[in-house]
Amino acid sequence: MATNLALDDNLFVKAKKIGGFKTKKEAVTFALVDFIKKTQQQKIVNLFGKINIDQSYNYKAYRNKK
Repeated sequence: MATNLALDDNLFVKAKKIGGFKTKKEAVTFALVDFIKKTQQQKIVNLFGKINIDQSYNYKAYRNKK
């Protein structure tokens, strides 16, 4: 999908240098993928303490069950 964005060239220079990216597309794609991963991880972290865990559940027995 073609997209036109007005972005700070100084940010691209830094991103390309730090990340070793050859193109702006590589830098933007990496940034978007990283943003998505971190956002999804944060949603999981936010669930800590909100989900009741069955202490008697034996995941090893379930894993070996065929």
